[in-house]
Amino acid sequence: MPELPDLELYVEHLRRRVAGERLERVRVAGWNLVRTTEPPLDAAAGRTVTGVRRMGKRLVFELEGGSFLALHLMISGRLHWKPAGIAIPKRVGLAAFDFAPGTVLLTEASTKQRAGLHVFADAAGLATLDAGGVEPLTMSTEALAEVLRREDHTLKRALTDPRLFAAIGNAYSDEILHRARLSPFKRSTQLDADERSRLHAAITGVLTEWRDRLAAEQGEGFPEKVTAFRPGMAVHGRYRQPCPVCGAPVQRVVYAENDMNYCARCQTGGRLLADRALSRLLRDDWPRTLEELEERRQS
Repeated sequence: MPELPDLELYVEHLRRRVAGERLERVRVAGWNLVRTTEPPLDAAAGRTVTGVRRMGKRLVFELEGGSFLALHLMISGRLHWKPAGIAIPKRVGLAAFDFAPGTVLLTEASTKQRAGLHVFADAAGLATLDAGGVEPLTMSTEALAEVLRREDHTLKRALTDPRLFAAIGNAYSDEILHRARLSPFKRSTQLDADERSRLHAAITGVLTEWRDRLAAEQGEGFPEKVTAFRPGMAVHGRYRQPCPVCGAPVQRVVYAENDMNYCARCQTGGRLLADRALSRLLRDDWPRTLEELEERRQS
């Protein structure tokens, strides 16, 4: 799922191309894409885009007259800048937003069609989609402490909860917790002042660095390779590869549709976090430390 650095990249490139342009029409092929009925999507046609911004993980097109289009890409939704009027591709094509200079094409490489588009007549309607999470790049250390005290969760869950933090997902939460040298299973209400300070610095540092890095790598071309797996990441997507800080193999916990990546030596004092699936299979044979894991692999 695109997270803050990728979404900010989309916002910047969409602003360059469609801000001040007239939205001629919106063509929809995805049967489940449009999630609102009033006002109708056709009401957006002919209106000029006055701005593009991010609200949480949603991309928001501000239209003249005070109306809005709010697009959530979910896991597999991606945007493309194509020649004006291009046909919507079969199977993966969901919608096309037509402007005179070109078309913003929405695709989704999933049969579940989770991406969603909302149409709102005013800012009050748009506000109903705001989950309330604090903006990571502008929050103070005091705001972070308040958010962490709000509910008792693991840090991994807290960071990826849109009601607590805006636009942080599975990939960058792994990177943030590695930078902060904190266990993903550490409880959000149990951090001391030093740990909160490290977490704040890691959140702002990781997200800012990746936002700027992606912008520099992309240059003038529209972002086409939006992915959760980036060369240069410390732990996310790097299972069994060496941690760039200490050299220990990166570990993984698989759950639901996601996995969590961490360095046991840097983040958990060498203790392995239990993977539910493997724990059920191995039971008492589950290794507790990196040393035990290496002994099992060598035996």
